[in-house]
Amino acid sequence: MATAIKVEHVSKRFTMSYHRTMKQMAVAASKGNKVSETFLALDDVSFEVEQGQAIGLMGLNGSGKSTLLKLVQGVMRPDSGTVRTRGRIAGLIATGAGFHPQLSGRENIFLNAAVFGMSEAETRRKLDSIIEFAGVGKFIDTEVGHYSSGMGARLGFAVAVHVDSDIFLADEVLAVGDKPFRQKCMQKIDEIRKEGRTLFYVSHSAGSVRRVCDRVIVLEKGVLGFDGGVDEGITYLHYDDDDDSGTEESLGADI
Repeated sequence: MATAIKVEHVSKRFTMSYHRTMKQMAVAASKGNKVSETFLALDDVSFEVEQGQAIGLMGLNGSGKSTLLKLVQGVMRPDSGTVRTRGRIAGLIATGAGFHPQLSGRENIFLNAAVFGMSEAETRRKLDSIIEFAGVGKFIDTEVGHYSSGMGARLGFAVAVHVDSDIFLADEVLAVGDKPFRQKCMQKIDEIRKEGRTLFYVSHSAGSVRRVCDRVIVLEKGVLGFDGGVDEGITYLHYDDDDDSGTEESLGADI
């Protein structure tokens, strides 16, 4: 079977600044205090994903999951190592990513779809279905800047799932929105899985990972801690499997 994603010895470093202004930095430096500090969000991570596999990417907040997804999607580059992918990539890795706050929801659908490589004609064919899935109603012609975080996430996810992709990335897409929408998202992810597309699914929910994934990768402070079976991965994390509905609770931001 063909390889869909190949990550080889990937590391990504970020700089964390302790001060916001030049004056604050100058004062701190004069006192011998640290002005900034670098840290490894990912440290020598390697794995391969075969076409059609459904991967549950798990780990505590700050373990590097979102950084890894951004590298796979190509919106970031690793400082060392290589990330190779095969085919078109779609998915939602950040609420409201690619949206212009001064454009309406309808206009942002075309903008976001273009980012994913969809033509205008393809977007027009799918427009009604995208709007119906998003469920924002009359607000579709309102500026996205006035949307709640849940409405923005619904619109972003609605566009992403209508892209004819080979690889689908989902980063905590179910951490926002009401229960009916979260259930609708899980049903769509089930469909993506059954279509044979490669799924890379970030989740803190043992129940949803068991439902849609056949393999678990665990990151621990940027290092690959586990790569194997779903049950074994959940046990490795000591996650209680008390979420049989496959829905998410918001557990905060990741890196």
